[in-house]
Amino acid sequence: MDNMIYLFAAVVLFAAILAGIAIWTPRKLWIRGASVVATAGLIIVAYVGFSDLLSRPKPIHLEWAMRAVSEARVLGASAKENEAIFVWLEIEGVGEPRAYKLPWSRELAEQLQEATEEDRGNRTGVRVRAPFRAGHEDEDQQTVFYSPPRRAPAVKTARGSGPPVVGDTR
Repeated sequence: MDNMIYLFAAVVLFAAILAGIAIWTPRKLWIRGASVVATAGLIIVAYVGFSDLLSRPKPIHLEWAMRAVSEARVLGASAKENEAIFVWLEIEGVGEPRAYKLPWSRELAEQLQEATEEDRGNRTGVRVRAPFRAGHEDEDQQTVFYSPPRRAPAVKTARGSGPPVVGDTR
C-alpha cells in the first residue's frame, strides 16, 4: 500500500501538534514530559498498527470507496466454515491485487466452489459480480461468484482452395 506513508505522516503531524500544545501549556514539568512520552508511544503504536494491517484482509463491508465496481477477478480464495470467506481480488483500474474478508455464508461458499469447479473445465478464471455491494439493503444486486464460458475460437477464412504459393510459378 503506497498510501501508508502518507497516513503515517498525518498521524505523526497531528501527534506533534498535540505534543506541542501540551509542552507549551503552563503545567508542571512532569506533565509536559509525560505528554512527549505519550506522543512517542502514539507514533510507535501507529506505525506498528498500520504495518500489521497491511498483511490482513480487509473486511469487504469497509470498502465503501469501491462500491461502483461491477466485477472483479478472483485470483485466490479460501473459506473457513462458520468464520469467513477470504478472497484475493484483481480489480480493473487498481494496480495490485487486494485481499478481502467476506462474512461466512454457505450460499456464497457453494457459489465459489461451483465456479472453481467450472473453471477447471473452461479455464476462463473465476469472477465475482458486485463484490462490494453485499450487505447493502438499498442495492438489489447480490454478490455472485461465477466462471464465464469459454469463447468460441475465431473462424478462419480460406484465401484460396489450394496450398499457399510462395514465389513465381511460371
